Amino acid sequence: MNYQTIDEIYTTNDKVRENLKDVLSKVSDEQANFLSEGEKWTVAKIVEHISIVGNGMMRISAKLLKEAQSKGETSDGKANITGEFLQKASAAREQKFEAPEMVVPTGNQTIAESLIKMDETRKNLEEMRPLFESVGCSPDFTFPHPAFGPLNANEWLALLGGHEARHTQQIAKLLEKSA
Repeated sequence: MNYQTIDEIYTTNDKVRENLKDVLSKVSDEQANFLSEGEKWTVAKIVEHISIVGNGMMRISAKLLKEAQSKGETSDGKANITGEFLQKASAAREQKFEAPEMVVPTGNQTIAESLIKMDETRKNLEEMRPLFESVGCSPDFTFPHPAFGPLNANEWLALLGGHEARHTQQIAKLLEKSA
């Protein structure tokens, strides 16, 4: 996750999304709603969670970029990813997290509905790409993540792909159990 440019983050996030869609394309209705022993969420709930979190990350990034832009912060398209973020992201791979209440899935959304919402978020992020590439992300413009602490817009964008990748692996493991 050590990105040099905004383009690298977008490219990686696109690959992660395609992988998620590929995994989900093979999910039956039964598998989508199967609750494996010891698990709290079904595959459908995990995908709903991803859609909720992705939208939130997009909105946070938009707010941070607009604040930085209004203060004249500029960028040359390089990703501003801190060493602290990279350390926490690496350590997080082995941790299990409890989702904050605001991003807990309702269970009232199908995988298809969640994917539509995720595609809308991705479209909005693509429209924001020029801002990510031209607006600087100094430490003055951050928003706290419950586990990672204060993150800038570039880090939120990178985390979005990392979050999807993490849950794609989780979904793949659940599908193995439901087979």
